[in-house]
Parts: sequence; C-alpha cells; structure tokens
Amino acid sequence: MNKLRIAFMGTPDFAVPALEALYNAGHEIVAVYCQPPKPAGRGQLVQQAPVHRAALKLGIEVHTPKTLRNEDEQNKFASMNLDVAVVAAYGLILPNAILDAPRLGCVNIHGSLLPRWRGAAPIQRAILAGDSETGITTMRMDTGLDTGDMLIKKSVPITDASTAESIHDALSEMGAALILPTIQGLAEGTLKPTPQPEAGVTYAAKLTRDDGVIDWTQSATVIERQVRALTPWPGTFFKHEEDQIKLLSAEIIKEGNGSPGTLLDDNFTIACGQDALRLITVQRSGKKASDGVSVLRGMRLKPGYKFA
Repeated sequence: MNKLRIAFMGTPDFAVPALEALYNAGHEIVAVYCQPPKPAGRGQLVQQAPVHRAALKLGIEVHTPKTLRNEDEQNKFASMNLDVAVVAAYGLILPNAILDAPRLGCVNIHGSLLPRWRGAAPIQRAILAGDSETGITTMRMDTGLDTGDMLIKKSVPITDASTAESIHDALSEMGAALILPTIQGLAEGTLKPTPQPEAGVTYAAKLTRDDGVIDWTQSATVIERQVRALTPWPGTFFKHEEDQIKLLSAEIIKEGNGSPGTLLDDNFTIACGQDALRLITVQRSGKKASDGVSVLRGMRLKPGYKFA
C-alpha cells in the first residue's frame, strides 16, 4: 500500500467513518478541514462538528476556515504538498487553487449513483422520488456541482422500509470502504476515471421546511415516502387548529374512501388523493412522540373530521 499525504475535508457524521478508515489504514492525514463551530441544540451552545471532534481524538490538526477563496488559505493548503484531498460533505466550495494543489487532485465521496442526484440532498431526494436504489460514487472533483469524472460506484437498495437515517448510515460506511481502493487505484494508476454521461442527470435541491408540509391531495404512497425521507429533518407535519403535528411513521392503507384529509376511523387513518394513510407515530407541539391512536384519542376527533 502506498502511504499517502492526505487532507481530509468533511463536516457531519456522514464523513466520520471515512476519516477513521483513512487513519486506520496508515495514511498520513496532514490536516482535517471542516465547518467552523456553530450554535446547536436547544441551548444554542457553540459546538464542534462531528468530524472536528473525531479528528481531535485522533490527534490530527483541524482547520475551520470560513472560506477557501482567499490567497492565504490557498497558499497554506498548497504548502502541505499533498498527494490527495478527500472530501465528504464538507460544505464549502473548493476553488481551482484548492482543487489543483494535491498531486492526485481532490476526491469526493458522494451519496448517490451519479449523474443522478447531484447536489445537496441526494439521499432524501432518492427516497422522495421512489428510486429503487442509490449508492456511493467516488469522483475526481472539478469546478462543477458534482460533475467530475467517476472513479468507483456501488449501489444499495431502497426498500419500503428504508429511511433517510438508514440509508445515510449505510452509505456512510460504504463511502469509508470505497475511499481506500479509490485513492490506492489513483496512486497506482490502475483506476481510470470515467466521465459522467449527459443522460440521467438530476439535481438534489437543498431541503427546506416547506418540503415537510403534508398535502393530503397527494397519494398515500407519496406522503409515506415523504415521512421516510424527511425524518428527522425537516420533519413531515400538518396542522390542526394552532397545533403543528409531526408525523414520524405511517402505513399505507389501500382503497381508503373519503375526500383528501378526512379522518376515516379511530386508528388515525386519513384519506389521501389515492388510498389512505394510517398515522402510526405522531408528535404534537410541545409533547413527546406517541402512537397515533393515543394521540387521536387525546384530540377528541371523530371520523369525518377534515384536516386542511
């Protein structure tokens, strides 16, 4: 194995297994780059990112620049004489001076089967779209949005039980496993980059809270995917009077009769544009998550009630 000088660039939990895999494989991780500490949680205390904390545990120097566009940061990066930079959900745009500095370039671990789902939220968008599979693509980075040449691809199925969390965890571990043969193949010249095809390009737009609003005129299938894709963030929710109700899990009920939004029974089954949805786990504002039947009983609503 060639021991490589590496800069690792990543921020959230998704990237931690890849950092640890590179370290455990014996590569020289010269520096770790991640997003600066930010306020988080109910108390809004300033917290280091997961990759930041993992790097400190491994004794690796951490850099948290707000931008990589200034000359000082670019010169500092170039002076490391890197073989390669490994990037996984970093969150900053890499200018040409950064992309071109390592001998083998910058390699990204992307959570989709490129060219499908380039962009910020590939896992969630794949579930929302009803895709049957997704995966990891390692790629040589260029100045475009996930447009670089592909190196290694591997897929995982998306089942009716898959959630954003379960796919996230599977792809995080897969990315960690694939980055080792990727950089080794580049170093040895045995891995040939493959340009992405023009056909099949889709973009995974960044998620907003609006993505979580339930529209009962949609089919039960679409809404159930929405629940699996958007839990825990931004969550999937609807309103009852002044109460925002978060839907955490649901079951499709075939051939539910009623106009969209109508409560059909005491099991919290609501009619949709097609079929119906039984609300299995829900959470009212300011309360703990609970089973749908108990929550409905507390709301004292009867079949025939219409949710907006």
